[in-house]
Order: sequence, then structure tokens, then C-alpha cells
Amino acid sequence: MHKGYLVIASFLGAFSVVLGAFGAHGLKKIVSAEALVTYETAVRYQFYHVFALALTGLVFASGQPSFMKAAGVLFMVGMLLFSGSLYLLTYKSAAQIQGLSWVGPVTPLGGTLLVAGWICLALGISKGA
Repeated sequence: MHKGYLVIASFLGAFSVVLGAFGAHGLKKIVSAEALVTYETAVRYQFYHVFALALTGLVFASGQPSFMKAAGVLFMVGMLLFSGSLYLLTYKSAAQIQGLSWVGPVTPLGGTLLVAGWICLALGISKGA
């Protein structure tokens, strides 16, 4: 078990619930339907990967350590980049901010890291004790 990953997953899970509630009750009134879909995608993928991080924390000791550590880090950084960039794009829409063109390419980078996290988790489990 990796207590650090479990604690971080717990806080990120709580944060996902808060962000989801904010989207359902607050954002709906101030952003377009398209921006709301973007925001909901961010929350949904963050929540999925909270469970991936928790799973990584739970099976950490039985997996190959370097792959398990990599999986946890990739899930955390991937969530930050993928969901974080979508949250920022939604904020940009709500605040009617021009620019921030660099944010768009961050999303697929974050998604790639999430995929790599799943691959590392699979390798870590398969090569573990």
C-alpha cells in the first residue's frame, strides 16, 4: 500500500465532487453549453483517475516498484494537465479572456500521460511479486 497516493486520491476525489457540484449549479448559468461539456469532461476524467490513483496506492506493494511509482506520478501529472487545461479553457470562456492559445495543446499531453499511467500500472502489476 502507498499511503501518500491514497491520501492524494482522497483529496482529489473530494475536489472532484466540489468541482462537479460547482459545474452543475454555478457554471450552467454563465457559460455556453459547449463550455459546460468541456468542464464536465474535465471533472469526469479527474474522477476516473482518482480511482486509478487509489488503485495504484492499494496494489503498490504487490507491484514492481518503479512502474507503480511511475503510474502514480503519471496519473497525478496527467490529471493536472488534462483536467486542469480543460478547467482553464472553461474559465477562459466564462471570463471572456482572449489569448491563452497555449492551453489547447496541454490537454492531449495530459491525456497521453494518463494513458502512460495505465500502461505503467499494468506493467507494474504484471511484473510484481
